[in-house]
Amino acid sequence: MTNKHLPDVAKETHTEKFAPIDWVGMGSIELPILLKQADGVYRIPARADAKVSLDKKPSRGIHMSRLYLITQETLSKNEMSLGLLGQATDEFLKTHEDLSTQALVQVQFEAPLVRKALKSANQAWRSYPVVLSAFNENGAKKYYVEAVITYSSTCPASAALSRQLIQDNFKQQFGSDSLDFDVVHQWLGTTQGIVATPHAQRSFARVKVEVGPNYDYAKIIDVIEDALQTAVQGAVKREDEQEFALRNGQNLMFCEDAARRGKEALDKQSDILDYVVEFSHVESLHPHNAVAHISAGKNLRSF
Repeated sequence: MTNKHLPDVAKETHTEKFAPIDWVGMGSIELPILLKQADGVYRIPARADAKVSLDKKPSRGIHMSRLYLITQETLSKNEMSLGLLGQATDEFLKTHEDLSTQALVQVQFEAPLVRKALKSANQAWRSYPVVLSAFNENGAKKYYVEAVITYSSTCPASAALSRQLIQDNFKQQFGSDSLDFDVVHQWLGTTQGIVATPHAQRSFARVKVEVGPNYDYAKIIDVIEDALQTAVQGAVKREDEQEFALRNGQNLMFCEDAARRGKEALDKQSDILDYVVEFSHVESLHPHNAVAHISAGKNLRSF
């Protein structure tokens, strides 16, 4: 077959017609990535966004296929890390040196992590939505980790109202009679003794942090879960469920309380350069959510 010249309309230029564009590229590129865990390396499905700025000259478009091939070649064949994403952005700019000064790549996936049970010797896999990204401007890079952590939040107001009902019920049941310890002890273990329970809900902390290229995404998940103390559980025996109930009772939280806990924990992390977090309590009392938003007060103010 005879080679022939193929037209490339993306190379068309017209100073007055083609204005610069902030970002051009592809979203949700399908590819597998390699994640290193304590027990080995896992290949899992992911989706990547690959973009560059179109600003150096009035060109009609960028080289989409170059971004795609770099993304496939670099991200699917090497162990995933923030540093690897930085390398990809270097290649984006290298192949668009006549067009672009900025490059961005981000990868979304479900991170599998093993979590120990609260009391028993069991453990279970949990999946956490994670986004890793790198931003490159003329060789200067910034790295970001975003994750969603699911936890339980028990309403402090509902807990106080429930305690009052229990007190009133106790007074009505026993009045001013002399109390028999065994009778009271047994009564407290019945549904008649505990007539009300506070409402709780599955809740979500969406956190984004600016970090260095060697930061492990699992660390930010640990930081938030340790701060809140009520992360949802995988493997649960009765002793684990009882411990979970105790943790909920000892960590009553409005969304504002969760936000302040998160801020206190994040402010102590010397390897986190900036952060923003949104705490959403998916109410069981209301048809709407209770939401609190915090940041370090620097550049990251939204997602």
